[in-house]
Amino acid sequence: MGCACNKNKKQWQVVAEGGGKVLFTSTSEATARAVAKRYPNSKVQEKPKDGTAAPAATK
Repeated sequence: MGCACNKNKKQWQVVAEGGGKVLFTSTSEATARAVAKRYPNSKVQEKPKDGTAAPAATK
């Protein structure tokens, strides 16, 4: 059976402007923010665990 070590870790998403398409997901907020700099007007947000939308944070 596989390890479940990451199941309770926060995940961060880089979300595109407009359609809300997820461009990148990471367990590191710093990495997500660095990637978000490559996409104009993108936002970094915590990945929702239960499928509901989390409030988006600004870059």
